[in-house]
Amino acid sequence: MTAGTTLTDQATAEHELAALQREHGRPLFALLLRLCDGDRQRAEDLVQETLVRAWQHPEALRADDFDSVRPWLMTVGRRLAIDARRARQARPAEVGDAVLENARVIADHAERAAAALDVREAVKTLTPEHREVLVLVYFQGASVAEAAEALGIPPGTVKSRAYYALRALRRVLPGYAADLR
Repeated sequence: MTAGTTLTDQATAEHELAALQREHGRPLFALLLRLCDGDRQRAEDLVQETLVRAWQHPEALRADDFDSVRPWLMTVGRRLAIDARRARQARPAEVGDAVLENARVIADHAERAAAALDVREAVKTLTPEHREVLVLVYFQGASVAEAAEALGIPPGTVKSRAYYALRALRRVLPGYAADLR
């Protein structure tokens, strides 16, 4: 309550505001719902803000210049919706919980370093022949033909050794089995 207002003035203003809500609330909400792309919560907030503006400017509602206050309410609501949209576009998009739950988790460098150490230790458990093939084909990026030429063995043997080396790594690194397929 502001200075100079009485309890009867306050009660009268509240009754007028309630009457305004009853008479114009549904059409105002329908307009704001369309302007908010179907976001009911945002539209309800804007209806409340529009009615607060009406309460703050009772002189606009009592003007004899127009037959109904609905155009004034609709204009105020539309402007508030436009301002709210501009404010949302000016800042980064908000991220809801559902988006975070579906977001892909990216491993940090510590996890990658630990995984590299695990793989390095596991490769040491392989036979020298299997290790040579894996190092050439998977770590140095050589083709099967290049690895066969470098090792002096047939390409089929390179493929076979690579297959059995990966199979042995799957047994040694059970938590990484999905990454080794």
